[in-house]
Amino acid sequence: MPQKSCISRRKNYFFHIFDYFIPFFTPDENFYCNNTNFYIKITSFLYHFKQNHLDKTLFLFYNVSVNGIIKGGERLNTDKNGSLPAYLFHQGTNYFAYRYLGLHFIGKTAVFRVWAPNADKVCLCGDFNGWNRETFPFTRETDMGVWSIKLPADSLPIGSTYKFAITSKGKTVLKADPYAFQSETLEKTASVITHMPDYAWNDAKWMTHRKKTIRVTEKGKFACPVNIYEVHLGSWRTRNGVSTKNNPSAFLSYREIADQLVPYVKKMGYTHVELLPITEFPFDGSWGYQVCSYFSPTARFGTPADFMYFVNLMHENGIGVILDWVPAHFPKDEHGLYEFDGSRLYEYQGNDRVESENWGTRYFDVGRNEVQSFLISSALFWIERYHLDGLRIDAVASMLYLDFDRRPGEWVPNI
Repeated sequence: MPQKSCISRRKNYFFHIFDYFIPFFTPDENFYCNNTNFYIKITSFLYHFKQNHLDKTLFLFYNVSVNGIIKGGERLNTDKNGSLPAYLFHQGTNYFAYRYLGLHFIGKTAVFRVWAPNADKVCLCGDFNGWNRETFPFTRETDMGVWSIKLPADSLPIGSTYKFAITSKGKTVLKADPYAFQSETLEKTASVITHMPDYAWNDAKWMTHRKKTIRVTEKGKFACPVNIYEVHLGSWRTRNGVSTKNNPSAFLSYREIADQLVPYVKKMGYTHVELLPITEFPFDGSWGYQVCSYFSPTARFGTPADFMYFVNLMHENGIGVILDWVPAHFPKDEHGLYEFDGSRLYEYQGNDRVESENWGTRYFDVGRNEVQSFLISSALFWIERYHLDGLRIDAVASMLYLDFDRRPGEWVPNI
Protein backbone atom coordinates (compact mmCIF):
# COMPACT_ATOMS: atom_id res chain seq x y z
CA MET A 1 0.00 0.00 0.00
CA PRO A 2 1.49 3.42 -0.93
CA GLN A 3 2.76 5.48 1.96
CA LYS A 4 0.27 8.23 2.87
CA SER A 5 2.86 10.88 3.60
CA CYS A 6 1.42 14.16 4.81
CA ILE A 7 2.87 17.37 3.40
CA SER A 8 5.25 18.95 5.88
CA ARG A 9 7.16 22.03 4.77
CA ARG A 10 8.54 25.15 6.33
CA LYS A 11 5.87 26.93 8.34
CA ASN A 12 3.32 24.16 8.48
CA TYR A 13 0.87 26.35 10.42
CA PHE A 14 -1.28 26.98 7.35
CA PHE A 15 -3.54 24.06 8.20
CA HIS A 16 -3.51 24.74 11.96
CA ILE A 17 -4.95 28.21 11.52
CA PHE A 18 -8.05 26.74 9.88
CA ASP A 19 -8.90 25.12 13.22
CA TYR A 20 -9.43 28.60 14.59
CA PHE A 21 -11.01 30.72 11.90
CA ILE A 22 -13.30 28.29 10.10
CA PRO A 23 -15.74 27.69 13.01
CA PHE A 24 -16.39 31.31 13.89
CA PHE A 25 -18.64 30.27 16.72
CA THR A 26 -15.82 28.72 18.82
CA PRO A 27 -14.96 30.15 22.26
CA ASP A 28 -12.28 32.81 22.47
CA GLU A 29 -8.78 31.40 22.77
CA ASN A 30 -5.16 32.10 21.97
CA PHE A 31 -3.33 30.68 18.99
CA TYR A 32 0.09 29.15 19.35
CA CYS A 33 2.15 27.25 16.79
CA ASN A 34 5.22 25.43 18.05
CA ASN A 35 6.95 24.74 14.76
CA THR A 36 7.33 28.41 13.82
CA ASN A 37 7.90 29.90 17.27
CA PHE A 38 5.05 32.25 16.44
CA TYR A 39 2.57 33.40 19.02
CA ILE A 40 -0.42 35.65 18.45
CA LYS A 41 -2.71 36.62 21.28
CA ILE A 42 -6.05 36.90 19.50
CA THR A 43 -8.58 36.74 22.31
CA SER A 44 -9.88 40.25 21.65
CA PHE A 45 -9.50 39.69 17.90
CA LEU A 46 -11.94 36.78 17.94
CA TYR A 47 -14.26 38.64 20.28
CA HIS A 48 -14.42 41.61 17.93
CA PHE A 49 -14.71 39.28 14.96
CA LYS A 50 -17.87 37.79 16.39
CA GLN A 51 -19.19 41.21 17.32
CA ASN A 52 -18.53 42.53 13.80
CA HIS A 53 -16.10 45.21 14.95
CA LEU A 54 -13.08 43.89 13.11
CA ASP A 55 -11.71 47.32 12.19
CA LYS A 56 -11.04 48.03 15.87
CA THR A 57 -8.63 45.11 16.13
CA LEU A 58 -6.34 45.68 13.18
CA PHE A 59 -3.64 46.86 15.58
CA LEU A 60 -3.00 43.20 16.28
CA PHE A 61 -1.48 42.93 12.83
CA TYR A 62 -0.53 46.45 11.83
CA ASN A 63 0.80 48.26 14.89
CA VAL A 64 4.01 46.99 16.44
CA SER A 65 3.62 49.35 19.40
CA VAL A 66 0.85 47.12 20.75
CA ASN A 67 1.83 43.82 22.38
CA GLY A 68 -0.23 41.81 19.94
CA ILE A 69 2.52 40.45 17.73
CA ILE A 70 5.61 38.73 19.07
CA LYS A 71 8.10 36.53 17.26
CA GLY A 72 11.01 34.87 19.02
CA GLY A 73 10.42 37.11 22.03
CA GLU A 74 11.02 40.31 20.04
CA ARG A 75 8.84 42.82 18.25
CA LEU A 76 8.34 42.22 14.55
CA ASN A 77 10.41 44.46 12.28
CA THR A 78 9.21 46.31 9.21
CA ASP A 79 10.76 45.98 5.76
CA LYS A 80 13.45 48.42 4.58
CA ASN A 81 10.76 50.91 3.53
CA GLY A 82 9.13 50.85 6.97
CA SER A 83 6.10 48.91 5.77
CA LEU A 84 4.74 46.40 8.27
CA PRO A 85 2.05 45.08 5.87
CA ALA A 86 4.79 44.29 3.34
CA TYR A 87 6.96 42.63 5.98
CA LEU A 88 4.10 40.47 7.22
CA PHE A 89 3.03 39.60 3.68
CA HIS A 90 6.47 38.22 2.87
CA GLN A 91 6.54 36.44 6.24
CA GLY A 92 3.27 34.68 5.46
CA THR A 93 1.45 36.34 8.36
CA ASN A 94 -0.42 39.25 6.77
CA TYR A 95 -3.95 37.92 7.11
CA PHE A 96 -5.40 41.15 5.70
CA ALA A 97 -3.27 41.31 2.56
CA TYR A 98 -6.31 42.55 0.60
CA ARG A 99 -5.90 45.84 2.46
CA TYR A 100 -2.36 46.14 1.08
CA LEU A 101 -2.28 44.55 -2.39
CA GLY A 102 -4.69 45.15 -5.24
CA LEU A 103 -6.33 48.53 -5.84
CA HIS A 104 -6.98 51.01 -3.03
CA PHE A 105 -8.21 54.59 -3.10
CA ILE A 106 -6.46 56.79 -0.56
CA GLY A 107 -7.90 60.28 -0.72
CA LYS A 108 -7.42 61.52 -4.27
CA THR A 109 -4.86 58.82 -5.08
CA ALA A 110 -5.32 55.31 -6.44
CA VAL A 111 -2.64 52.81 -5.43
CA PHE A 112 -2.12 49.50 -7.24
CA ARG A 113 0.13 46.77 -5.83
CA VAL A 114 0.92 43.32 -7.18
CA TRP A 115 3.31 40.55 -6.16
CA ALA A 116 5.43 39.43 -9.13
CA PRO A 117 9.00 38.77 -7.93
CA ASN A 118 10.27 37.25 -11.18
CA ALA A 119 8.88 39.94 -13.48
CA ASP A 120 11.26 42.19 -15.39
CA LYS A 121 8.57 44.87 -15.84
CA VAL A 122 4.98 45.46 -14.72
CA CYS A 123 2.60 47.98 -16.29
CA LEU A 124 -1.05 48.88 -15.77
CA CYS A 125 -3.41 48.90 -18.73
CA GLY A 126 -7.15 49.18 -19.17
CA ASP A 127 -10.08 51.06 -20.64
CA PHE A 128 -8.66 54.32 -19.30
CA ASN A 129 -5.48 54.21 -21.45
CA GLY A 130 -6.69 52.28 -24.48
CA TRP A 131 -5.06 49.11 -23.13
CA ASN A 132 -1.61 50.54 -23.77
CA ARG A 133 0.90 48.23 -22.11
CA GLU A 134 3.63 50.85 -21.65
CA THR A 135 2.16 54.13 -20.36
CA PHE A 136 1.74 53.24 -16.65
CA PRO A 137 4.87 51.39 -15.45
CA PHE A 138 5.10 50.11 -11.86
CA THR A 139 8.13 50.51 -9.61
CA ARG A 140 9.49 47.68 -7.48
CA GLU A 141 8.44 48.41 -3.89
CA THR A 142 10.04 45.46 -2.05
CA ASP A 143 13.10 43.33 -2.76
CA MET A 144 10.86 40.24 -2.61
CA GLY A 145 8.69 41.31 -5.49
CA VAL A 146 5.85 43.70 -4.66
CA TRP A 147 5.41 46.30 -7.41
CA SER A 148 3.29 49.45 -7.12
CA ILE A 149 2.02 52.51 -8.95
CA LYS A 150 0.10 55.61 -7.81
CA LEU A 151 -2.28 57.49 -10.08
CA PRO A 152 -4.84 60.29 -9.67
CA ALA A 153 -8.08 58.64 -8.58
CA ASP A 154 -10.15 60.76 -10.97
CA SER A 155 -8.24 59.27 -13.92
CA LEU A 156 -9.76 55.85 -13.23
CA PRO A 157 -13.54 55.79 -13.81
CA ILE A 158 -15.45 53.43 -11.52
CA GLY A 159 -16.59 50.45 -13.54
CA SER A 160 -13.72 50.57 -16.02
CA THR A 161 -11.62 47.44 -16.46
CA TYR A 162 -7.91 46.77 -16.07
CA LYS A 163 -5.15 44.16 -16.09
CA PHE A 164 -1.46 44.01 -15.25
CA ALA A 165 0.93 43.65 -18.21
CA ILE A 166 3.64 41.46 -16.71
CA THR A 167 6.85 41.02 -18.70
CA SER A 168 9.31 38.22 -17.98
CA LYS A 169 12.07 36.85 -20.20
CA GLY A 170 10.89 38.94 -23.12
CA LYS A 171 7.26 37.78 -22.98
CA THR A 172 4.36 39.96 -21.82
CA VAL A 173 1.12 38.46 -20.49
CA LEU A 174 -2.00 40.33 -19.34
CA LYS A 175 -3.04 39.21 -15.86
CA ALA A 176 -6.12 40.00 -13.82
CA ASP A 177 -5.56 41.48 -10.35
CA PRO A 178 -5.42 38.57 -7.84
CA TYR A 179 -6.81 40.89 -5.13
CA ALA A 180 -9.55 42.58 -7.20
CA PHE A 181 -12.82 43.17 -5.35
CA GLN A 182 -14.82 42.90 -8.58
CA SER A 183 -14.12 41.05 -11.83
CA GLU A 184 -15.64 40.38 -15.21
CA THR A 185 -17.10 36.95 -15.79
CA LEU A 186 -17.50 34.16 -18.33
CA GLU A 187 -15.57 34.99 -21.53
CA LYS A 188 -14.52 38.41 -20.18
CA THR A 189 -11.53 38.24 -17.85
CA ALA A 190 -10.48 41.72 -16.70
CA SER A 191 -10.63 43.16 -13.19
CA VAL A 192 -13.06 46.00 -12.48
CA ILE A 193 -12.22 49.30 -10.80
CA THR A 194 -14.52 49.66 -7.82
CA HIS A 195 -14.89 50.70 -4.20
CA MET A 196 -15.98 48.11 -1.67
CA PRO A 197 -19.64 48.96 -0.97
CA ASP A 198 -20.42 50.76 2.26
CA TYR A 199 -23.35 48.45 2.86
CA ALA A 200 -25.95 49.17 5.57
CA TRP A 201 -26.02 45.76 7.27
CA ASN A 202 -29.11 44.86 9.26
CA ASP A 203 -28.00 41.54 10.73
CA ALA A 204 -26.94 42.46 14.27
CA LYS A 205 -29.71 40.27 15.68
CA TRP A 206 -28.40 37.29 13.72
CA MET A 207 -24.81 37.93 14.83
CA THR A 208 -25.94 37.92 18.47
CA HIS A 209 -27.99 34.77 17.90
CA ARG A 210 -25.04 33.07 16.20
CA LYS A 211 -22.70 33.86 19.06
CA LYS A 212 -25.09 32.46 21.68
CA THR A 213 -26.43 29.38 19.94
CA ILE A 214 -24.29 28.24 17.02
CA ARG A 215 -21.21 27.36 18.98
CA VAL A 216 -19.47 24.45 20.62
CA THR A 217 -20.36 24.06 24.30
CA GLU A 218 -17.96 23.22 27.11
CA LYS A 219 -18.92 19.56 26.66
CA GLY A 220 -17.79 19.69 23.04
CA LYS A 221 -21.26 19.63 21.54
CA PHE A 222 -23.08 22.16 19.41
CA ALA A 223 -25.57 24.26 21.34
CA CYS A 224 -28.26 23.89 18.68
CA PRO A 225 -29.04 21.69 15.64
CA VAL A 226 -27.58 22.60 12.26
CA ASN A 227 -29.37 21.62 9.04
CA ILE A 228 -27.60 22.73 5.87
CA TYR A 229 -29.07 23.16 2.37
CA GLU A 230 -26.40 23.03 -0.37
CA VAL A 231 -27.14 25.39 -3.26
CA HIS A 232 -25.64 26.00 -6.69
CA LEU A 233 -26.89 29.49 -7.45
CA GLY A 234 -26.52 29.08 -11.21
CA SER A 235 -28.93 26.17 -11.48
CA TRP A 236 -31.19 26.29 -8.40
CA ARG A 237 -33.60 28.40 -10.41
CA THR A 238 -33.21 30.31 -13.66
CA ARG A 239 -35.15 33.04 -15.37
CA ASN A 240 -38.32 31.50 -16.77
CA GLY A 241 -36.78 28.08 -16.20
CA VAL A 242 -34.61 28.24 -19.31
CA SER A 243 -31.04 26.94 -19.61
CA THR A 244 -28.16 29.29 -18.85
CA LYS A 245 -25.89 27.58 -21.39
CA ASN A 246 -24.69 30.31 -23.76
CA ASN A 247 -27.46 32.44 -22.28
CA PRO A 248 -26.19 34.51 -19.34
CA SER A 249 -29.39 36.56 -19.27
CA ALA A 250 -31.11 33.47 -17.83
CA PHE A 251 -29.18 33.78 -14.56
CA LEU A 252 -31.19 35.23 -11.70
CA SER A 253 -29.49 37.98 -9.71
CA TYR A 254 -28.25 37.57 -6.13
CA ARG A 255 -31.23 39.67 -5.03
CA GLU A 256 -33.77 37.62 -6.98
CA ILE A 257 -32.33 34.35 -5.71
CA ALA A 258 -32.36 35.59 -2.11
CA ASP A 259 -35.99 36.69 -2.34
CA GLN A 260 -37.01 33.24 -3.61
CA LEU A 261 -34.61 31.12 -1.58
CA VAL A 262 -35.47 32.51 1.87
CA PRO A 263 -39.09 31.25 1.99
CA TYR A 264 -38.07 27.87 0.60
CA VAL A 265 -35.29 27.36 3.17
CA LYS A 266 -37.55 28.43 6.05
CA LYS A 267 -40.37 26.17 4.87
CA MET A 268 -38.02 23.18 4.65
CA GLY A 269 -36.56 23.78 8.10
CA TYR A 270 -32.93 24.47 7.17
CA THR A 271 -30.73 26.58 9.45
CA HIS A 272 -28.01 27.35 6.88
CA VAL A 273 -27.37 27.49 3.15
CA GLU A 274 -24.04 26.31 1.78
CA LEU A 275 -23.18 27.98 -1.51
CA LEU A 276 -21.13 26.22 -4.13
CA PRO A 277 -18.24 28.57 -4.90
CA ILE A 278 -19.20 32.08 -5.94
CA THR A 279 -15.61 33.36 -6.04
CA GLU A 280 -15.21 34.45 -9.67
CA PHE A 281 -14.58 31.61 -12.11
CA PRO A 282 -14.56 31.59 -15.93
CA PHE A 283 -16.02 28.15 -16.74
CA ASP A 284 -19.63 27.29 -15.86
CA GLY A 285 -18.87 23.59 -16.19
CA SER A 286 -16.59 23.72 -13.14
CA TRP A 287 -19.56 24.65 -10.92
CA GLY A 288 -17.30 27.28 -9.38
CA TYR A 289 -14.51 24.97 -8.25
CA GLN A 290 -11.90 26.43 -10.64
CA VAL A 291 -11.45 29.90 -9.19
CA CYS A 292 -9.54 32.75 -10.84
CA SER A 293 -10.40 35.60 -8.45
CA TYR A 294 -10.42 34.88 -4.72
CA PHE A 295 -11.78 38.26 -3.58
CA SER A 296 -14.57 38.82 -6.14
CA PRO A 297 -18.11 37.43 -5.97
CA THR A 298 -18.98 36.20 -9.44
CA ALA A 299 -20.57 38.85 -11.64
CA ARG A 300 -22.92 36.25 -13.16
CA PHE A 301 -25.45 37.20 -10.52
CA GLY A 302 -24.64 40.86 -9.94
CA THR A 303 -22.36 43.19 -8.02
CA PRO A 304 -20.64 42.93 -4.62
CA ALA A 305 -23.49 45.01 -3.15
CA ASP A 306 -25.99 42.52 -4.56
CA PHE A 307 -24.22 39.63 -2.83
CA MET A 308 -24.21 41.61 0.41
CA TYR A 309 -27.98 41.93 0.01
CA PHE A 310 -28.19 38.15 -0.38
CA VAL A 311 -26.27 37.48 2.86
CA ASN A 312 -28.07 40.24 4.76
CA LEU A 313 -31.52 38.93 3.78
CA MET A 314 -30.55 35.41 4.85
CA HIS A 315 -29.40 36.71 8.23
CA GLU A 316 -32.51 38.86 8.69
CA ASN A 317 -34.51 35.65 8.34
CA GLY A 318 -32.36 33.63 10.73
CA ILE A 319 -30.47 31.69 8.04
CA GLY A 320 -26.69 31.27 8.14
CA VAL A 321 -24.52 31.37 5.02
CA ILE A 322 -21.57 29.03 4.44
CA LEU A 323 -19.32 29.29 1.39
CA ASP A 324 -17.50 26.51 -0.43
CA TRP A 325 -13.94 27.83 -0.64
CA VAL A 326 -11.17 26.35 -2.79
CA PRO A 327 -7.64 26.84 -1.39
CA ALA A 328 -6.21 23.64 -2.89
CA HIS A 329 -5.87 24.35 -6.60
CA PHE A 330 -6.62 26.81 -9.41
CA PRO A 331 -7.14 26.58 -13.19
CA LYS A 332 -4.58 27.29 -15.90
CA ASP A 333 -6.43 30.19 -17.52
CA GLU A 334 -3.84 32.64 -18.85
CA HIS A 335 -5.34 35.67 -17.11
CA GLY A 336 -5.39 33.97 -13.70
CA LEU A 337 -2.82 32.84 -11.16
CA TYR A 338 -1.18 30.36 -13.53
CA GLU A 339 2.57 31.11 -13.81
CA PHE A 340 1.66 34.61 -12.77
CA ASP A 341 5.00 36.35 -13.30
CA GLY A 342 6.30 34.03 -16.00
CA SER A 343 7.29 31.39 -13.46
CA ARG A 344 5.61 29.00 -11.08
CA LEU A 345 4.63 31.50 -8.39
CA TYR A 346 1.38 30.57 -6.66
CA GLU A 347 1.84 26.90 -7.61
CA TYR A 348 4.44 24.39 -6.43
CA GLN A 349 7.85 24.49 -8.09
CA GLY A 350 8.48 20.74 -8.38
CA ASN A 351 6.93 18.58 -11.07
CA ASP A 352 5.93 16.00 -8.45
CA ARG A 353 3.50 18.45 -6.81
CA VAL A 354 2.67 21.19 -9.26
CA GLU A 355 -0.34 19.83 -11.15
CA SER A 356 -3.41 17.63 -11.00
CA GLU A 357 -3.48 15.61 -14.19
CA ASN A 358 -7.15 14.65 -13.84
CA TRP A 359 -8.42 18.12 -12.88
CA GLY A 360 -6.09 20.00 -15.21
CA THR A 361 -5.31 22.50 -12.45
CA ARG A 362 -2.27 23.72 -10.52
CA TYR A 363 -1.87 23.10 -6.78
CA PHE A 364 -1.21 26.07 -4.50
CA ASP A 365 2.24 26.04 -2.89
CA VAL A 366 0.88 26.28 0.64
CA GLY A 367 4.42 26.25 2.04
CA ARG A 368 5.23 29.60 0.42
CA ASN A 369 4.86 32.60 2.72
CA GLU A 370 3.13 34.93 0.29
CA VAL A 371 0.69 32.21 -0.76
CA GLN A 372 -0.22 31.67 2.88
CA SER A 373 -0.92 35.40 3.25
CA PHE A 374 -3.02 35.30 0.08
CA LEU A 375 -5.17 32.32 1.02
CA ILE A 376 -5.75 33.14 4.67
CA SER A 377 -6.58 36.73 3.68
CA SER A 378 -9.13 35.43 1.19
CA ALA A 379 -10.83 33.34 3.87
CA LEU A 380 -10.97 36.21 6.33
CA PHE A 381 -12.11 38.64 3.63
CA TRP A 382 -15.39 36.79 3.09
CA ILE A 383 -16.06 36.73 6.81
CA GLU A 384 -15.20 40.35 7.43
CA ARG A 385 -16.61 42.07 4.35
CA TYR A 386 -19.53 39.76 3.54
CA HIS A 387 -20.49 38.54 7.04
CA LEU A 388 -20.34 34.87 6.04
CA ASP A 389 -20.79 32.37 8.85
CA GLY A 390 -18.29 29.71 7.83
CA LEU A 391 -16.28 28.11 5.06
CA ARG A 392 -16.38 24.58 3.72
CA ILE A 393 -12.90 23.75 2.40
CA ASP A 394 -12.85 21.80 -0.83
CA ALA A 395 -10.35 19.11 -1.88
CA VAL A 396 -8.58 18.91 1.48
CA ALA A 397 -7.14 15.45 0.74
CA SER A 398 -5.21 16.88 -2.21
CA MET A 399 -3.55 19.34 0.17
CA LEU A 400 -2.63 16.75 2.78
CA TYR A 401 -1.40 13.69 0.89
CA LEU A 402 1.55 13.67 -1.46
CA ASP A 403 0.26 10.59 -3.26
CA PHE A 404 -3.23 11.99 -3.82
CA ASP A 405 -4.37 11.03 -7.34
CA ARG A 406 -0.84 9.87 -8.18
CA ARG A 407 0.52 6.48 -9.17
CA PRO A 408 3.58 4.90 -7.51
CA GLY A 409 6.73 6.65 -8.69
CA GLU A 410 4.90 9.94 -9.41
CA TRP A 411 5.37 11.38 -5.93
CA VAL A 412 8.30 11.88 -3.56
CA PRO A 413 7.97 10.99 0.16
CA ASN A 414 8.96 13.79 2.52
CA ILE A 415 10.71 11.51 5.01
